Amino acid sequence: MPLTANDVERFEASRRRLEAMAYRLLGSAEEAEDAVQETFLRWQAADVDRIEVPEAWLTKVLTNLCLNQLTSARARRETYVGQWLPEPLLGGDPMLGPADTVEQRESVSYAVLTLMERLSPGERAVYVLRAAFDYPHREIAEILDITEAASQQLFHRAKKHIADGKARIEIDEAAAQRIVKEFLAAATSGRTEPLVRLLTEDAVAVGDGGGKIPARVKPFEGAVAVAKFLWGLFKPGEAKRAIAGGAPEVYAWTANGDPAVVAVVDGRIVGVMCLEVTAEGIAAFRNQVNPDKLERAAAHWAAADRGEPLFNAF
Repeated sequence: MPLTANDVERFEASRRRLEAMAYRLLGSAEEAEDAVQETFLRWQAADVDRIEVPEAWLTKVLTNLCLNQLTSARARRETYVGQWLPEPLLGGDPMLGPADTVEQRESVSYAVLTLMERLSPGERAVYVLRAAFDYPHREIAEILDITEAASQQLFHRAKKHIADGKARIEIDEAAAQRIVKEFLAAATSGRTEPLVRLLTEDAVAVGDGGGKIPARVKPFEGAVAVAKFLWGLFKPGEAKRAIAGGAPEVYAWTANGDPAVVAVVDGRIVGVMCLEVTAEGIAAFRNQVNPDKLERAAAHWAAADRGEPLFNAF
């Protein structure tokens, strides 16, 4: 039978939570929106009057849709051109979801979303439900149709994989702006030494062009190699302006809670570079330039109070 207005309202009350959950599970805003829409269609087809706890029902449906998506995504990413990186979300995007605890903020950081690609679908689901949404293992077991002991074991394994990455430090928006400005000053100084001083010895730089924008297939590794790459990236050149469609305006921003460099041409975002900051220095630069993965960021940017750019690159 058709949904009543109240039934639709009950779903809409959960939409943002479901989108934030799906984004963490899939690393893609577009795929997250699709999963939530499919969840709505399942809700529409169900006998909702017999669903005692709508939140639990919707979470179970969404999670299992995302698990199926993750399984097929693994096969697709094996044929992906170059490095695969998550879709970045700019600060203030509601899809970033809950950020009240350290665990919630950590779970949506760009570094952790990248690390989560190493997890099995089950490990990722348990980690997201437990760390980001504080579900008890008893409820996670019911959602995933596993035992409570299995849920605990999956969570333990997921946390171990996530902990293999460098320990990030908590950074507020003002500190993020300062870090980006310091980095950009070093990157445009004409020398690599100031950059090297900002980096950890084993720093890496990764780019995702999706085969549509030129990006190195293998990451740059080591402070000196990364510094040389970044110096070259911000060095003016006609070829780079042609690829970007003009001389980008560069802004200091945040994405997924991390300091970020946002490059914009004629109001259109052409790149979001997320900086992974640790106590030892900047450990990673992850640069998303695949236009398909910048559409949501571009829409959010269009409505943001951007202020003035720091400078024009290239």
